[in-house]
Amino acid sequence: MALNDVALASRALIRLGAAPISSFNDGSAEAEIAGALFAPIRDSLLSAYGWSFATGQVSLGMIEAAPLADYARAFALPEDFLRALSAGTGGKGRGLRYRVARNVLHTDAESVLLTYIFRPGEEEFPPYFDAALIARLSAEFCIPVTENTARAETLFRMATAEFERARQIDAQQDSPGRIEDFSLIRARQ
Repeated sequence: MALNDVALASRALIRLGAAPISSFNDGSAEAEIAGALFAPIRDSLLSAYGWSFATGQVSLGMIEAAPLADYARAFALPEDFLRALSAGTGGKGRGLRYRVARNVLHTDAESVLLTYIFRPGEEEFPPYFDAALIARLSAEFCIPVTENTARAETLFRMATAEFERARQIDAQQDSPGRIEDFSLIRARQ
């Protein structure tokens, strides 16, 4: 079952023993805390790993303002951009030297195919990511809601374990990386 932002935050609050919320604006202290913390925590967790469900590729459009140094061209990043994984050109999603600075990608290439982490809708999160996010939210909500630091420490440990489990599950959805350019491999050919 796909969960929205409020349902994810409510489940985290329930784990703390707090009442669930009906919206981030329902007037309760829990809703105010959840509303203030949800988006940054979600984006932080999405950015922390190259999740398969949040990985996309896009051709970037060049912008007129060239970088001041090091690279010849600048490209606009997509609006849902969270983190760059790699960049390439000519139908390849990697292999290009680049730098992301001030929400712009700098490179010498004339075209860029960016592989990046984007912000999907909460309804697109797989169950293993929902579990990791709920665990992290409950840890982050703990001190403002319960003022119990010992409980918060325990919840952070649980959130870390849940994050690692989610990473392992997600990693199984891709073929293993292979070494393509290594001098010993070329020597044997």
